[in-house]
Amino acid sequence: MRECVFIDGVRTPNGRAHREKGWFRNLRPDELLTEVLSGLLKRNPKIKPEDVDALFCGTANPSGMQADIGRLGWLASGLPDCVPTNTLTNQCPSGMSCTMHGARAIMTGEADIIIACGVEDMEKVPMGANYNFPPRLLKFYNGADLLMGATAEKVAEQWKIARVDMDNMAAWSNKKAAAARDAGKFKNEIIPVKGLDDDGKEKLIEHDQWIRDKIDMAKMATMQSTFKPGGNVTAANSSPLTQGAAALLLMSREKADQLGLSYTYKYGFGVLAGCDPTVMGIGPIPAMKKLFQKTGLSPKDIGPIELNEAFASQSLACIRDLKLDNENAPFNRVNVWGGALALGHPLGQSGARIIVTLLNVLKTDFPEAKYGVASLCGAFGNAGALLVEKVS
Repeated sequence: MRECVFIDGVRTPNGRAHREKGWFRNLRPDELLTEVLSGLLKRNPKIKPEDVDALFCGTANPSGMQADIGRLGWLASGLPDCVPTNTLTNQCPSGMSCTMHGARAIMTGEADIIIACGVEDMEKVPMGANYNFPPRLLKFYNGADLLMGATAEKVAEQWKIARVDMDNMAAWSNKKAAAARDAGKFKNEIIPVKGLDDDGKEKLIEHDQWIRDKIDMAKMATMQSTFKPGGNVTAANSSPLTQGAAALLLMSREKADQLGLSYTYKYGFGVLAGCDPTVMGIGPIPAMKKLFQKTGLSPKDIGPIELNEAFASQSLACIRDLKLDNENAPFNRVNVWGGALALGHPLGQSGARIIVTLLNVLKTDFPEAKYGVASLCGAFGNAGALLVEKVS
């Protein structure tokens, strides 16, 4: 098996999914995809677009503007029609699944250069839009229990996650994201994109829109759950509706050497896992356990961990169950630049985004670490975990 190395990874800033206040309300999801594709190719001029063996693009809802967005977004970007594309959906892990498929194609010799990406616009293609659920599903599950907020409340109850701990994690995530932004740590991964400010004037967007610079813990504690009477999952400790795209350039080590490209990390291993969809947020538990079992590694062998924060309740449940870090924030290696509670969670983009961020965290904050892991849950019980390994 050949080695698949990570050459580069980029993303747009994450914008608020709001038709009046979102910084990217004037852009379609295919246009966000164009921004990362053009940005990635511009940063890597030795890669000719026509030499890309395939593009894999993930999205959680491949309907409306996101129908076959991999193909249509590539063609609408003016890129060569000789390059094949594959739009994949695996709910939130979609962008990660694309990375796994791309890496495996390279490792088996079926491809040399792959672009793996993810995109989601939760304003123009709302979560659940155009879904037609099979009625037979209700023989096995209560439909109300499959809603995202309901699953987060159930996880909080079953894993005994206290409200104060959820709010504390959300505050910590925003604090770390703001500090990373101010220190310029996201600059290597973010491609600035022209959007609109609150007044509708054109503005170059260089940072994530959702990061809260000031957190009022007392006010946060008064917020009510919209998912369950007397519940503990609120807008403050849940990931917000977001727009964004991310892309990774994968290559065989031989091809990278032939082109004289530099690289530091390679694809180590990847797994998908499933769990009870009514507690979908704990998906990283079986996914990471599966990854560790198959690789012979354990949490103590890992440096930084990017764990997507769909909800604070599910993130804390995963951290505690797997013993990834401290039981409560602050954390030493999980989401050290903040997570989706602060950066936003554009569903199908996030699986690619957390890999992009992991690569930068490894290089910047954990240069001696041999391994890093990215993992996330997904709707209906999908989950993924991916191992990044330092090249020897």
